[in-house]
Amino acid sequence: METPIRIAILECDTPLDHTRAKYGGYGGVFKALLAAAADTLGLPDLISSMKGLELSTFDVVNEQEYPDLNKIDAVLLTGSRHNSFDDTPWILKLVEFTKELLQQNRIRIIGVCFGHQILGRAAGVKVGRSEGGWEVSVLPIELTEKGKELFKQDTISLHQMHRDAVFEYPEGVEKLGASPRCLVQGMYAKGKFISVQGHPEFNQEIVSELVTARHLQGIFNEEMYKDAMVRVAKHHDGVAVAAAFLRFLLEE
Repeated sequence: METPIRIAILECDTPLDHTRAKYGGYGGVFKALLAAAADTLGLPDLISSMKGLELSTFDVVNEQEYPDLNKIDAVLLTGSRHNSFDDTPWILKLVEFTKELLQQNRIRIIGVCFGHQILGRAAGVKVGRSEGGWEVSVLPIELTEKGKELFKQDTISLHQMHRDAVFEYPEGVEKLGASPRCLVQGMYAKGKFISVQGHPEFNQEIVSELVTARHLQGIFNEEMYKDAMVRVAKHHDGVAVAAAFLRFLLEE
C-alpha cells in the first residue's frame, strides 16, 4: 500500500471524562498510538509520526456516520463497552458495513477488542459472553508462530478489558495468539485484516479510570479491582502491536 495511508477510525464508544478531556475520543487515543508506532518502523522517508498517515474519525454509534470508501485505504474498528452480539440498529449497521469491506480486496481492516469481535461476527463465526469471564488490565498472550512473525516478539502482554470473545476462527484465517480465558486473541488474513482482542491503545491512565469507574458501578468487585490495579502499571506491548498493524497496511 502506498503512502500516505488513509485510515478511517470508526469510534464505537465514547471515553470516560478524563480520557475524553485528554484525547477527545477514542480516535484521538489511536492517533497517539499509531504516531508512536510509526516512529518505531525505521522508515522515516515513508511513514512516521510526521508523515505517511492520514487519519479520520467517524462516530458510528450516535451519528452512525461512515467514510466514503473511495477516499480511504483502511478501516480501524475501536473497542466499546457495548456487546458485539447485540442487535441494536447501530451495531447491525456496523456489521453490515464490515461485511461489505470483507467482500472487497482494496480496503484493509484492523479490529481491536469490540472491533475484533465485530470482525468475527461479520465473517460468520460465533461471538458472545466468554465462560472464562473478565480479562482486565495487563495480561500475557501466548503467540503462535504467525503471531511471533507479525509482532516481531516471542511473547507480548496487552491491556485487556473484556468478558466477550470470538469463539472460533473464520475459514482461512491465521491464529495469532491465545490466553487461558480467551482462545482467540488475534486473527490475520493477508491483505484483508488483522485484529486483536486486547487493547494496544490503552495505557495505565486510561485503564485506571475504567477500572475505578467499573468498581464504583459494582461491575468489578473489590477483588477484581485490586487485582487489576496491581497489574495496571506493568509493561505492555501496545506500540509493538500497532507497529504490526502498520506493517500489515504496508504489505504488498
